[in-house]
Amino acid sequence: MSRSTERRVSVSRVIPHPPERIFDLLASPAGHARIDGSGSVRAARDDDPRRLELGSRFAMDMKIGVPYRMTSEVKEFEENRRIAWAHLGGHRWRYELEPVEGGTRVTETFDWSTARWPWLIERLGWPRRHPANMERTLERLAAVLDADAGSPSGAPSESDAGSPSGSGAGSPSGAEAGSGTTPTDPGDPPGDPQAGSSGVT
Repeated sequence: MSRSTERRVSVSRVIPHPPERIFDLLASPAGHARIDGSGSVRAARDDDPRRLELGSRFAMDMKIGVPYRMTSEVKEFEENRRIAWAHLGGHRWRYELEPVEGGTRVTETFDWSTARWPWLIERLGWPRRHPANMERTLERLAAVLDADAGSPSGAPSESDAGSPSGSGAGSPSGAEAGSGTTPTDPGDPPGDPQAGSSGVT
């Protein structure tokens, strides 16, 4: 399934677990490094909240070449259904959960419609590059949940790549921290990824 959405790109996967369990993992900064598909999210900070809510600020230890810290704020929050965060660059990593037969459809979206410099994101080609890491984030999300529950899952992911004018692809996953969990984005230190979630961060 695919659709064209202006300045948003998404990846979806059906995960055979209830939305409550999935959301608990996404809403925990400590869980973001476990599901990051970009390999750049290292760990949550000791002073991060144990569980996120609307307006929560949290920081993640990151590394692309050199270590650095990324601070994000939760911008959208609907218990067990939707969570999104953004850092200084303004673009958002969003995870949406929809109960379906066989589990939960998890959609990670990279949304640069809220970015301070959307034209720069498009020029650098991040919308085309993020989906691969977002798919890996959802794969890792499923694997972590399976490992915690002691059962395997193999549901395929569905790429949902928007093609806005001037752009080219959401982990979250993804989650910055969440994280959506992906390669470098403008508005961050050079070489800075956004997972979250990651998308993870």
